[in-house]
Amino acid sequence: MPDEDEKQSREDRTPEDRAPELDERTGRSAAAARMQHQAAWVDQQIRVAMAKGEFDDLPGAGKPIKDLGSQHDPDWWLKKLVEREQITGVLPPSLALRKEDAELDDRLDTLNVEAEVRRELEDFNSRVIAARYQLPEGPPLITMPRDVEEAVAQWRERRTALRARRADAARATPAPEQRRRRRRWWRR
Repeated sequence: MPDEDEKQSREDRTPEDRAPELDERTGRSAAAARMQHQAAWVDQQIRVAMAKGEFDDLPGAGKPIKDLGSQHDPDWWLKKLVEREQITGVLPPSLALRKEDAELDDRLDTLNVEAEVRRELEDFNSRVIAARYQLPEGPPLITMPRDVEEAVAQWRERRTALRARRADAARATPAPEQRRRRRRWWRR
């Protein structure tokens, strides 16, 4: 621990006394000399790596840099992270429900049983109603609960139309026995 005399002597120093140490040979500060040598060392390491070919075949080589020249966005790194890692669930509840409402019909079309469709709709409706009774976080909730019976009727119509399209496509392609049989090379 420094004694009182050292503290006093440090406080009594003038700004000239507090100047960084100078290298006697160059007249520059020692920190500047170290930085100069470090920069030269880094440059040398890069030249050696280039000579070895360690920078060859890097991903994106020969391709233009994406978004170069567009306006600067201070949150670009966060948007790239969300896109690259496919992070979901960071939306406020009102926006998450709005997005889910937009994608609900496509998700219902993947289901094959009416009971599962009803369960999905009731689950969605219960989350919308629960969000209405909570304090709003973010934008207001404009998503309305869906009418289960109407949504199931629409699901049946879409499913019937899909089956009809598949049946038409099956009729358009010839049956396997109607296709011209290809003769094998040894039977020619």
